[in-house]
Amino acid sequence: MTHSPVYVKALPLQELDDVESVKEEVKAGNILIVRVVPLARKSVEETKLAITELTDYVKGLGGDIARLGEERIVITPPGIRIWRRESSGPSTEVPIVVEAGQKEASRSGGPGLP
Repeated sequence: MTHSPVYVKALPLQELDDVESVKEEVKAGNILIVRVVPLARKSVEETKLAITELTDYVKGLGGDIARLGEERIVITPPGIRIWRRESSGPSTEVPIVVEAGQKEASRSGGPGLP
């Protein structure tokens, strides 16, 4: 039996339409690190919509999704879980902290980043 390889891919979410390509990648069994800042700079509302749509889709497939720092989310296909520190319960929410107009310079340890 041959299995197709699983890739870890880093993708930007630049437009709301990019959600479909992210869905295809996770459906193909790949692990995704998605940078949400490009879309968040354009529209916080579209970013929230994209995250909600991806969360519903990934959970429906049996995959997992979580925030990875301030600018990214990680999405896994079915059978791969994201480890989380123990808390009051599993979180399905992936909050977006980035606001439209936030400067790229904040990645170098500026305000809002640890």
